[in-house]
Amino acid sequence: MRAQVFAGLSAVALILAPVMSAAQSRDETLADVRQQLSVLYVEIQRLKRELSTTGAPGTVVTGASTLERMDVIEKQLQVLTGKTEQLQYRVERVVEDGTNRIGDLEFRLVELEGGDLSALGETTTLGGDVEDVPSLGAGENDGSGDGAPTELAVGEEADFARAIAALDNGEFVSAADQFATFVQTYPGSPLEAEAHLRRGQALEGQAETTGAARAYLEAYSGAPIAGTAPEALFRLGKSLGALGQINEACVTLNEVGVRFPGAAFVTEAQAEMVKLQCP
Repeated sequence: MRAQVFAGLSAVALILAPVMSAAQSRDETLADVRQQLSVLYVEIQRLKRELSTTGAPGTVVTGASTLERMDVIEKQLQVLTGKTEQLQYRVERVVEDGTNRIGDLEFRLVELEGGDLSALGETTTLGGDVEDVPSLGAGENDGSGDGAPTELAVGEEADFARAIAALDNGEFVSAADQFATFVQTYPGSPLEAEAHLRRGQALEGQAETTGAARAYLEAYSGAPIAGTAPEALFRLGKSLGALGQINEACVTLNEVGVRFPGAAFVTEAQAEMVKLQCP
């Protein structure tokens, strides 16, 4: 009798052994999945912290002259461009790694649940599918100074065209007002630098030389590598000369050829330097 009981227990143990082993394996695998999800959550939280500011900006634009202030602004733009490219690279790596981990987790969960692995589709990109973002400095050069073509807002192109038409027709007061309104209505527009530039021309047409010089400075400092930059720098130097700031005007006009040696406004800048009798 004892031998029969022992034999029965042995049989039950042999039957339950694979089930218990599978259950243990299942528990370990689910624990691994939870661990992977926790790691992924931490990575996403780190990425969120990268997008948060650390306080008030600590950069102050200083300089004894207009040209020195423009140099400071240009250097700051170069630093910000470098930091932006670094952050973009980190974000791309996080997205790629996170997407791969999610795909692996989906595969393992379906396998654990006994589902059909062939029914798994392509894993959605972490953060959503987006088009490739061109790197800074690539692409067509517009007034924004970042070198990347940007879509215009609804009515933006029409408003800009109306302001240009007013300028071409000699309606300087109306043109200046329209360009000022354009900059306020469409902040960060790819046409913002040119709007400042053309506003300066409209103010110059009203003999408001000081206001025109400020507008030209805004056009250049806001987009120092844009297609409008050589003209903005030339007109700024010319305006400074008209205001009697000959030394500043000569230095600024000379910078047109230094910074943009192949630009069409280099010749005009040199002619203005001769007119001002620059050394």
